[in-house]
Amino acid sequence: MSEDFVTHWRKHLRITILRLLAAAPGYCLNESLLHGHLPRLSFSCTRDQVRTEISWLGQQGLVHVESEGDLLIASLSTAGLDVAEGRGTHPDVQRPSPRRR
Repeated sequence: MSEDFVTHWRKHLRITILRLLAAAPGYCLNESLLHGHLPRLSFSCTRDQVRTEISWLGQQGLVHVESEGDLLIASLSTAGLDVAEGRGTHPDVQRPSPRRR
């Protein structure tokens, strides 16, 4: 994979994670649930890749990250919800497409 493709893929994975969290009850999901939902949205990735992106999103202030044993739990922050819904932007997260009503 080329560097440009990987960068583009990661931006899309990040917005997908944020949108999944925005749709989740309590704006919160663990890494296992996120990993399980991603193939339904055409993302083939490892659990380690999901963990890496959750951690990155946490460093950016877009999610709050907690550990429960070996499991990461991601909770959407206000800034993350703004990015997920297209009201805010981050240069390393794909901007969401408008949703049909």
